[in-house]
Amino acid sequence: MSVPLTLLGLLEREPSHGYDLKRDYDAFFGRGKPLPFGQVYSTLSRLARDGKVVISDVAPGSGPDRKRYIITDLGATEVEQWLTQPVDPEPHLQTVLFAKVVLALMLDRPADEYLDTQRSAHLRRMRELTEIKRGGSLVDALLADHGLYHLEADLRWIEMTGARLDALRKAVRP
Repeated sequence: MSVPLTLLGLLEREPSHGYDLKRDYDAFFGRGKPLPFGQVYSTLSRLARDGKVVISDVAPGSGPDRKRYIITDLGATEVEQWLTQPVDPEPHLQTVLFAKVVLALMLDRPADEYLDTQRSAHLRRMRELTEIKRGGSLVDALLADHGLYHLEADLRWIEMTGARLDALRKAVRP
């Protein structure tokens, strides 16, 4: 899971304070593993340093001043590139796949196109693993099978998610 890119995606949806970003991140992406406040603010600091976000205003809070963050054109471009490029088809990417689909829906982007692109990348990798399995040793074949089974599970998830995009859109958009 890419925390900086996910936070940028949430900021593209609407300018926010760090506390609000943490709340939204935890609600949509941090199930079972909430994002520590320190990580939110250190990530926002790096994003500001790199010109991907700016602070629009500072207001006093009950503790430290509350800073409102806004995504810059550079940050929005990075989110756009991240959302449109497929993830390397390897096992255990469900959290990244899920984050990209949810953010695409939140940002009114074509999540179905992302799923199609990801499906194509997975099928391409499955063909490569099948060739390795055919021409390799028993060890190569078993490793290829391991990868193939994980990719098949991802493909089933992609299909199921594609069928539920309208319902998911309603769940993640106000």
